[in-house]
Amino acid sequence: MDRDYIEQDITCIMASDQQRRRTVLHFALYGAEADQPWVDMVHYERIPLRAGRFDFDIEPHVHDALIQVLYVTAGGGETFIDGKTWAVVAPCLIVVPARSVHGFHFRSDIDGHVITAAQSALESLAMTAAPELLEFIRTPTVLSIDPDVERGTPLETLFQSIGHEAESHERWQFTAGAALTIALFVKIGRLSESARLSASSEQRTMAARIERFRALLDRHCRERRPVASYADAMGVTTGQLSRICRATFGVSAIEAIDARSIHEAKRLLGYSTLSVKQIASELGFQDEAYFGRFFRKQTGLRPTEYRSAAHDRSLPPEKARAG
Repeated sequence: MDRDYIEQDITCIMASDQQRRRTVLHFALYGAEADQPWVDMVHYERIPLRAGRFDFDIEPHVHDALIQVLYVTAGGGETFIDGKTWAVVAPCLIVVPARSVHGFHFRSDIDGHVITAAQSALESLAMTAAPELLEFIRTPTVLSIDPDVERGTPLETLFQSIGHEAESHERWQFTAGAALTIALFVKIGRLSESARLSASSEQRTMAARIERFRALLDRHCRERRPVASYADAMGVTTGQLSRICRATFGVSAIEAIDARSIHEAKRLLGYSTLSVKQIASELGFQDEAYFGRFFRKQTGLRPTEYRSAAHDRSLPPEKARAG
């Protein structure tokens, strides 16, 4: 080719979720001339070596035949792949298959490795050796790495070995580089499956904790128990309980506790004949005035106003059992 890229108008979905027409550059390597026989190419660089040439901002572009794998060992930033934005936090792996529109915005402290290889050659090897690897070769991803979990052949060693073959001039260097890259995708596949199992386990644990918290709220909603009491009963810290509540209900733990108290107060006001003072005592409030302020802050109404409106059916009362 006379130039190291060709330009082609395609529709990109940008990180802002707005569709617009823009020109996306098609490169062999970003900003490099296509002087390598890509069918058997394995290329290696340190991330800051190439990213630094472009002030660590790599504009959205496409590699028509090349896949890239980045191992970020320090620093971070963000990446945009096919319209999706990922945060990049070291340590992590980034897989960018061929024909994916992608770009990067790195911090200046970024470090790590990047390999570029012929997608079709890797797919051919994977089809022969382990077809299940095609999923990981063809799917864009950013995979966080837990140093305490990562076992087997260290990623650093794999990338350094690929780099050695890519930069050597020994016989069969491309074959060795491609074989090592397949070994890298075996590692990526194992880490991905481990992450999925871990996520599934975490989801089950989270679901169990949510149900436990709900059961505790139902049991103790007529008591003014502090967050620590619920956390202790669940075997978690108060911080963990608040994170669970924010992730599930969008509120803090104390807000969830207060909401359950208000729910119970509304039921008693709507369906019991207890006085406001009795309801306050029933719900663990020692002072009727404090209960009134609490209820009004949460609902915008005084307890008597809510009861009157509920009885007039201008507010839908919540079915309750008085006790």
